[in-house]
Amino acid sequence: MNKLYQHILDSISRSEKLLAVLIDPDKMQVERVSGFIAMVNQSIATHVFVGGSEVQEGLTETLVVEIKKHTKLPVILFPGDVIQVTDKADAILFLSLISGRNSEYLIGKHVEAVSKLKTTNLEVLPTGYMLIENGRQTSVERISQTKPIKRKSVKTITHTAKAGELLGMKLIYLEAGSGATHPIEAEIIHQVKQELRIPLIVGGGIRSKKELYLAFNAGADLVVIGTVLEENDDFIVSISKYR
Repeated sequence: MNKLYQHILDSISRSEKLLAVLIDPDKMQVERVSGFIAMVNQSIATHVFVGGSEVQEGLTETLVVEIKKHTKLPVILFPGDVIQVTDKADAILFLSLISGRNSEYLIGKHVEAVSKLKTTNLEVLPTGYMLIENGRQTSVERISQTKPIKRKSVKTITHTAKAGELLGMKLIYLEAGSGATHPIEAEIIHQVKQELRIPLIVGGGIRSKKELYLAFNAGADLVVIGTVLEENDDFIVSISKYR
């Protein structure tokens, strides 16, 4: 029933690090999928996330179907809205924006999604989603009308993450945001990881192999890369498992 989540837990117990490639349906043309996924398959990536803040209805499902033709990696929805829910994926990050106080993104959108989720076999992964200040306004911040937690407020960040765990979240996701000017500092990742007994996901602003492994070494169990791949396909080659 919770196959993918159990796999994440098992990987952590073996001290294995996980990497998700985030693909935005609004930015990835279907014709590019086969070539791009071929590179992903040769890399150290373990998961494919699909989603974006603003995506036209139907695009997500079309993209997921095409991705599934070319990889055996689990495909997990990372939805910005209910219209991105599709049963063609393997699982969904059921995101609650716990860094903000907009009830729509704490529980409102989730209620809307139930009627769709009831008709799917998606593995639902309750995820405490936290926006961390990154130097520029993100689309998530604009759409959700919430403010990120300031980087210097480490205590607030760690306590918010722990509160998410105590509320029953199965994952905590620290997000600097798409196109972040810099990734989340190692010290923040370390402090949050020290507080948690559940897996920690970190994403946003990671543009180099060095930054990727800094996040891993600081305590991230799963790192998400996205924007760098839109800007530079060669990055995925630099983290090939055969290099």
